[in-house]
Amino acid sequence: MTSFASVILEVPDPAAADAFYQAFGLGAVVNVRASDAPATGFRGFALSLVVSQPGNVDAFVDAALDAGATTLKPATKGFWGYGGVVRTPDGTICKIATSNKKDTGPAARHLDQVALLLGVADVKASRRFYADRGLAVAKSFGGKYVEFETSSAVTLALYPRRALAKDTGVSQEGAGSHRIVLGGGAGSFTDLDGFVWEAASV
Repeated sequence: MTSFASVILEVPDPAAADAFYQAFGLGAVVNVRASDAPATGFRGFALSLVVSQPGNVDAFVDAALDAGATTLKPATKGFWGYGGVVRTPDGTICKIATSNKKDTGPAARHLDQVALLLGVADVKASRRFYADRGLAVAKSFGGKYVEFETSSAVTLALYPRRALAKDTGVSQEGAGSHRIVLGGGAGSFTDLDGFVWEAASV
């Protein structure tokens, strides 16, 4: 089985970006490298951080803002739980959320799951594309959401581009580089939506 192995964000200032992700608490799951590739607007992906309680959401949001992130959606209660969205200094969108509405213990920056959400034009077509390259599907909800099995600390998932932009509070318009490179065991290729993969040890 082919596996998704790594997330590499391409940023103008790797030292500053690395310092941010270390302070934010994602240093163990996100790598950075230098790139001046032009990109405008929505870059087509988001990092989803799932935590166990509202206090943990606030802890991550506060850490991100203290390190230089900006708010896209303030942390609030909703029908589904509690969460908010921030944009990092390098432009990456991070959604932090929990399905619980009440705290059951002291707040802590502990992650239950990190998912890389790729916003794609056609979820079913992209699912077939990745399945043909050996990625095994763990969850699938038709054309709305697909999640792949992985041995990585980060889960890979597909989401409609328009829906992902709406969920994270931005316009779906954007052009240029995604400014992200994915590593895996299927070699080097570019997917249907222009996301670049490189060979990586798994």
